[in-house]
Amino acid sequence: MRGWQLASFALFFGLWELAGRWPVSAAFPPFSAAFLALVEMLRDGSLLKAYLITLQPLALGIVLCAVAGIGFGIGMGLSRSVEWLSLPIFIILQAAPMAAIIPLITYIYGIGLTSKVLAVIMLAAPVIVMNSYKGIRNTPPSLLQMCRSFQGTRRQEVMKIVLPHAAGLIFTGLRLGLAMGFIGIVIAELLITPTGIGDLITYNSSVADYPKMFAAIASIVALAAIALYLLERLERRWFP
Repeated sequence: MRGWQLASFALFFGLWELAGRWPVSAAFPPFSAAFLALVEMLRDGSLLKAYLITLQPLALGIVLCAVAGIGFGIGMGLSRSVEWLSLPIFIILQAAPMAAIIPLITYIYGIGLTSKVLAVIMLAAPVIVMNSYKGIRNTPPSLLQMCRSFQGTRRQEVMKIVLPHAAGLIFTGLRLGLAMGFIGIVIAELLITPTGIGDLITYNSSVADYPKMFAAIASIVALAAIALYLLERLERRWFP
């Protein structure tokens, strides 16, 4: 399995190198040039400085979504009133075009940290909330009936059956929410104000330094992929 994974990476980077040397476009550098640009940005510290700026609103947004989103999803799953009140809102947020809403957030909250955190929350929260809600709602009725037949209280029903059964889907929601959070922070830094990794992308694009631009894009994709892979491994261990 590991050999096939390494082969797929080698094939991808090899095709990238060939496409860059063809060339497909003057703005499409070969993999070797992008890799050297990545090494240069690591050496001069510009990439690290960019990520120190980018990861702050991303971490804040994901933590807020994890705490409030899971709580809200559990509340929706356990209470019909909360479900009727909140479910349409999160369905709309899932379908809403975020690239069109982010400029509205900027108009209301400015171009600071608050706007970027809100951009992360608006993309990540619906996924986390809906997965938590579905995890609670998908509890097998037979388990609930068994608990009631043994005179189990509502609290015991929730703590010993509903939440343990929903834990796997809730964790999946966190993993998918993190993926949406990466998308949200990149969109925010490209549309709100060029800072962090978004600044590296837009600046190098404006000065036609395409190897550095592709290196910055590849770095955020690689970071997101590694984070999601580690969470997936953790999910498989905790919820086999």
